Amino acid sequence: MDYMLLLLGLSFVLACIHFLTKSLGATKFGPVNLPPGPRPFPVIGNILELGNKPHQALAELSKTYGPIMSLKLGSITTIVISSPHVAKEALQKHDQALSSRTILDGVQFQDHHKVSMVWLPALAPWRNLRKVCATQMFAAQRLDATQAVRQKKVQEVVDYVHENCTSGSVVDIGQTAFTTVMNSVSNTFFSIDLAHYQSDLSQNFNDLVYGVMEEIGKPNIANYFPILRSIDPQGIRKCTTTYVEKIFYIFDGIIDERIQARETMMSKESKDLLDSLLNLAEENSSELSLAVIKHLFLDLFVAGIDTTSSTIEWAMAELLHNPEKLTKAQTELRQVLGKDGLVQEFDIKKLPYLQAVMKETLRLHPPAPFLVPHKAETEVEICSYLVPKTAQILVNVWAMGRDSSVWQNPNSFMPERFIESEIDVKGRDFELIPFGAGRRICPGLPLAQRMVYLMLASLLCTFDWKLANDMKPEDMDMTEKFGLTLHKSEPLLAVPIKV
Repeated sequence: MDYMLLLLGLSFVLACIHFLTKSLGATKFGPVNLPPGPRPFPVIGNILELGNKPHQALAELSKTYGPIMSLKLGSITTIVISSPHVAKEALQKHDQALSSRTILDGVQFQDHHKVSMVWLPALAPWRNLRKVCATQMFAAQRLDATQAVRQKKVQEVVDYVHENCTSGSVVDIGQTAFTTVMNSVSNTFFSIDLAHYQSDLSQNFNDLVYGVMEEIGKPNIANYFPILRSIDPQGIRKCTTTYVEKIFYIFDGIIDERIQARETMMSKESKDLLDSLLNLAEENSSELSLAVIKHLFLDLFVAGIDTTSSTIEWAMAELLHNPEKLTKAQTELRQVLGKDGLVQEFDIKKLPYLQAVMKETLRLHPPAPFLVPHKAETEVEICSYLVPKTAQILVNVWAMGRDSSVWQNPNSFMPERFIESEIDVKGRDFELIPFGAGRRICPGLPLAQRMVYLMLASLLCTFDWKLANDMKPEDMDMTEKFGLTLHKSEPLLAVPIKV
């Protein structure tokens, strides 16, 4: 059923119940000192204000109501933050009070929200998972040790593009990036490839991961009216569960095979992340179980692969849309590395313009436009306004990246703005926090940065590129498709040309 028709029908029913049970005089939109915001309709509140691209709609509303505003989304009080100053106060000064999560209905499959590092409150189980990730995956020493894996996977994508270059074939940049990132991650975690270029498995796994992200990111009535969660009115949780069961089936096979191999070989040597986690699970002091490990892998695969590959696609799209910037990035790369130079991770520090390209891409196209929703554990005061306990907090980093009071020509792709700039994406500079800030900052940021830079540099250094079907740069579709991750509405198709 169409979402808007379902919403209107439901609104009518709830409105009837509302007016039968309460007098008009008893209806009041929260405390007097909430941040300003548009007047809510009875029952449904401001849901209709969101449209099909909520990040853009709320950015427009912030121009009227200010950098901190309140909305009523069904029965959920929502505070929207749209400026670096307010974001800093919320995520730094009030980091602990606002460090919990608003649990979306779509993630409540197989009790995922009760064991997920993404959705757990910032208590002991969450801290344990963060510690595991920090020590076993994302520490600099660990990343250095797995550098050869990423290098090998990027060389494979270069070889694949060479084949397309020889035949004059079109490359789907997003799908190619997805396959490369997935194999890099799966080799780090499991020492195996989960896909091959142009294979059905790659597309199928892509569909599963994207399906999960799309379903979770859909406007869901059950998120606005928790009383409806038991009936799953739009079937979103059912669809998400179907996707996840198929992903878990793949994980179960890998884990079971590894456990049997360890028993046969009578060895607990850690050759990859799976071995390390299985060793931890066998320790009496560890809170890890096989179920928790499987849900952790789901978080890392779904969040890491989708957002990383999408960022690579957006970066390539912006460069092809702005040919002079593409030329500038390639010139830098070829001067530093040579046109046939092999890109290494340690080369990235020598490439300031490439770093600027990535920062500019993340400014315009943050992977998660609202980050992951926060929740207030206690009542706090921000900018003299009350943020009530249990309120949902949305940090509109998409709006912050296009704020004309912060950025000159905010809608233009201008990597030059970051040359000689100290602004980075690591959560300290609140003008640019695409990965969040504070204790809930994305733990996979160090790995994502290495993978994005390495793949983008290799594609740009080794090949020239033109748009498929002789499309002109000015005719490109640069619109976004909203979800938990922002994707291009139309896939980026490009033809590689040997230098």
